[in-house]
Amino acid sequence: MTITDVPSSLTAPTEFLDYESDAVQTFIDDVITDRSADRRENAVKLYYAVRDTVHYEVYGADLSREGLKASRTATAKSGFCLHKSALFAAAVRALGIPSKLVYGDVRNHLASPRLIEHIGGDVFFHGLTQIHLDGRWVKATPVFNKVLCKLYGMQALEFDGRTDSLYHPHGSGAAMEFLKDHGAFDDLPYEFVMASMRTAHPRFLDGAGTGTVSGGSLALEATPNS
Repeated sequence: MTITDVPSSLTAPTEFLDYESDAVQTFIDDVITDRSADRRENAVKLYYAVRDTVHYEVYGADLSREGLKASRTATAKSGFCLHKSALFAAAVRALGIPSKLVYGDVRNHLASPRLIEHIGGDVFFHGLTQIHLDGRWVKATPVFNKVLCKLYGMQALEFDGRTDSLYHPHGSGAAMEFLKDHGAFDDLPYEFVMASMRTAHPRFLDGAGTGTVSGGSLALEATPNS
């Protein structure tokens, strides 16, 4: 599939992939010096910027419609997979690179005992990004930052723009396991995402149902046996 075969809607701004906002444009400008440079090279730079400069935190996260917009994450510089995948998808679209958001259920090693209790196990509703480069779609997961991975005995997930970046390797030799693919979406499907969170992780949501429980820190909860 060439770029001309990809619908133009996949490079357009949306409610959640609001790359025309000042916040997302500033985020891009802090990373990319030449927007006309090689598309794959720029996509890789943005991947690492989202992975490592946006703090991965599951507690006290804003899951309102406003809170899940790329512009809010670019400003807050904090969030988890739902937030970070949307920011990456928006940022690459701003450079004319088509993107989609992908959701699935995964078994994840990066979790503290407290988080597992809130989640109800080690199976998580998970979000990542799919982008179109060099005539093909590749999946990218710019989610768990390098420092946090080290705390949990995981290797940070790399991305070269050519192959899928999906399966987080773990010190034990195991990797993140994908259990169910919920499909790819042109924009963040808010009602679906929230229904999935309420169904899969009811104890993880706050009383209002528009955010996650607060009072924790995934980094501080890391232990040598995590």
